Amino acid sequence: MGNSRTVQWRRDASNSRTVRVLWALGTGTFLAAIVLIVAARLFLLLGQTESVVVATLVAVAIVAVAAVSRTTGRLEFLRRRLPFSNAGGGLDRVRDSTIGAIVMAVVILVLARGVGGGLGHGLAALTIPFAFVAIVLATALESVGELDCEQRRLRLYDPEEVVDLELVDDVSVRSVGDTALLTLEYAQPDGTYVPGPRRLVVPAAVARELQALVAER
Repeated sequence: MGNSRTVQWRRDASNSRTVRVLWALGTGTFLAAIVLIVAARLFLLLGQTESVVVATLVAVAIVAVAAVSRTTGRLEFLRRRLPFSNAGGGLDRVRDSTIGAIVMAVVILVLARGVGGGLGHGLAALTIPFAFVAIVLATALESVGELDCEQRRLRLYDPEEVVDLELVDDVSVRSVGDTALLTLEYAQPDGTYVPGPRRLVVPAAVARELQALVAER
């Protein structure tokens, strides 16, 4: 008897704390660096002291968090009244980036001014490549798709791709918590290369289901 089940999943910042934190810190670092550089240059031109710069940044941060939180509350109320409204998803990312920017601005200031010297400035500069890595990881950990057990097909979205499991010889799984890294080994009929993703990040439950389907052949 065929298996008619379809397993669907979605892993992004809305339901994965890891993706959300990486995204917030990554984008927040870039925002913090830009704001700190612009503010420092502006107040330097105006002849203001460093304490004035810091106080102004703190005030701006408080206002930004309050504004985003207030807008989020209003949109949440709107979403409850209008189920078709999807405006909250984008705003959640804006809020996360704002909070991440505040956190990373504090980190950069502590490193640059608190630690000081070449070490402090060097560590502060390293936050930029850290931000790049965090955004890349957040993007890599996101995945949306479905596993059609009856047709033995794996459908991926964003980007859209279909994997015929009949062409998959083996699946190896490495799990960390509820996340699994899949490595797919494809058959090569008559030495022909089979296109398709070689590595995927999916929920652990989906990985186990996929591995069981391939093992049934």
